Amino acid sequence: MTGAPGPGLLRAIRFADGTLWALDQTLLPFAELELALHGAAEVADAIRRLAIRGAPLIGVAAAYGVALELARNPGVDSLQHACRVLRAARPTAVNLAWALERVRDAALAGDPALLPTTALEEAHAIHAEEEAASAAIARNGADLLAGAGRVMTHCNTGALAAPGRGTALAVIAELAQRGGLQGVIATESRPLLQGARLTVYELSRFGIAHELIVDSAACGLIARGAVDAVIVGCDRVAVNGDVANKVGTYGLALAAREAAIPFVVAGPTSTIDPDCADGSQIEIEQRDPDEVRCAGAQPLTFSGTPCRNPAFDLTPARLVTALVTERGVARPPTIRTISRVRGALLTSRA
Repeated sequence: MTGAPGPGLLRAIRFADGTLWALDQTLLPFAELELALHGAAEVADAIRRLAIRGAPLIGVAAAYGVALELARNPGVDSLQHACRVLRAARPTAVNLAWALERVRDAALAGDPALLPTTALEEAHAIHAEEEAASAAIARNGADLLAGAGRVMTHCNTGALAAPGRGTALAVIAELAQRGGLQGVIATESRPLLQGARLTVYELSRFGIAHELIVDSAACGLIARGAVDAVIVGCDRVAVNGDVANKVGTYGLALAAREAAIPFVVAGPTSTIDPDCADGSQIEIEQRDPDEVRCAGAQPLTFSGTPCRNPAFDLTPARLVTALVTERGVARPPTIRTISRVRGALLTSRA
């Protein structure tokens, strides 16, 4: 499918007829093309090159990737191979490993003759849970930010990043639906421009007033009082509340603290890593330097220019006003408040 964005439900991935269909996000906003994915390697490649991106969406796609591989080649060896291939696709987002472990454990606990069926059922369950989580995050976040008319966001955190309405962008959409939202300021989100390409695409699709800015303008606008609140997503949250998110998040948190406005992180509890004590234990993905040297296919500097390209940075918990999840709000995020949120989840699954 091609053409300009239109209103209606946006599905970044869908499973149908034994195939995982994924909207190729590298082509947005100028073309809408669905990829047909049939096995773990194809799903891993789509995740690695950011055709599928966003921590919750990556997790769901990886779960389907395991099921697809088992449908082609049933067996425990195939299950373990699929998990290894998919886990290696991207290192920072914990949802990837979390979803793979759920599918693997469910498959191994079931009838060995039904591995493909069990894996697919678990993938569907994860997908449904993340969609429900998105709806709850939208409500909880909008309750928290009621009265914030001018909101800034970073990178892309809508339906292209998480099943359902998304995370931070779902909160923004809920604020708009309730009335009172004056507008959104979206950062371009260099080097791959997820804000310019994807967030603007989603905001335009749903008719939410917005302005796009270069990343370096964000802190100055916050300091000048142009923003009532900043809300972002997350790729991994440590149990102490430290947050790994799209590079540039840390600077926004510092600016928000200086301006005394809320800096809110939104994400499902699947993004909280129970094995990660603090941000120092989070691996920060280093991506291809050509992403910095170029914009699209257009060179910006000399070929071979030395570059650093961390995909994420770490924001310490002390700079985060609140962590909004589907199970409640950790405000401020601390070991205790995050344990309370995760405890509700663990109790509900017991």
